[in-house]
Order: sequence, then C-alpha cells, then structure tokens
Amino acid sequence: MKRVAIFPGSFDPFTLGHHDIVMRGVELFDEVIIAIGYNTNKSKRYFDLDMIVEKIKGAYKDQPKVKVVTYSELTSSLAMKHDANFLLRGLRNTTDFEYENAIAQMNRHLNKDLETVFLITSPKYSSINSTILREVHRYGGEINEFLPYEV
Repeated sequence: MKRVAIFPGSFDPFTLGHHDIVMRGVELFDEVIIAIGYNTNKSKRYFDLDMIVEKIKGAYKDQPKVKVVTYSELTSSLAMKHDANFLLRGLRNTTDFEYENAIAQMNRHLNKDLETVFLITSPKYSSINSTILREVHRYGGEINEFLPYEV
C-alpha cells in the first residue's frame, strides 16, 4: 500500500520550518501532500493564497513526491479523498504538542484509518513562527531568510 501523508496548515507563510518537515517526510512516505486549508479562526490571509501556492509548488518542482493542494473541508475528509492514511505535523514545543494532540485525536475519531505522525522541529527552525513573520513583513522587515522562496 502506498504511504501517503497530508501535511495540513494555513501556511501564511510557508516557512523553512515547514520545508524541513516536508523534506523529512519525503524520507518516510511515498507521497507528501502539502494541503493549504482555510482556517476558520483566521478571517483573512495575509499572503495571497494563489501566490503562496505558486511559491510552494516552485520550491518543490524537482521533488516528484510532493504535491500541493488547497482545501476547505475537514482534514480527515481530505485525507480520505487522497487515500492518505497519515497526517504529518511538526512540533516546536510542548504548547504545539497539546494543541496538535487534541486535533490528532479528533481526526482519528472522524477517520479511524488516519494516523498522525509528529516530527520534532529541527532546532535551527524551532523559533520560526508564521505569525511573527507576518508581523515583521507587515512593518517592512525582511523575512526571506526564513522562507524557502522569496516574497
């Protein structure tokens, strides 16, 4: 059976920390689907969705095991549509674990065949945070060194 993992997130923006998780995931899975979701807690994206999709696709143009999709449904339902039995998630700290554990439990309840795989963020990327990067960018700060592409 093909091992397909969904890596879900709002990715606003997609950071080097996210990139690190994807590249490590490629070593574990036959396919990694970066799934850019519409987060109901965020009324509006900071970075244009189409631009982010193109930037992410460009970053993985030479990586055939990586696909990029957008979605606005339950992640567990998206996984079923793509025959994915794994969710790939990165953890920076214990706060991330508490939040991600609750989501993993609910996803497993909604889709009994869905297993969440947590990867601990590489130390050099553990301080990168999309919310902070948006704020820095909003006020004219340079953030390209934290992204696998340029904005």
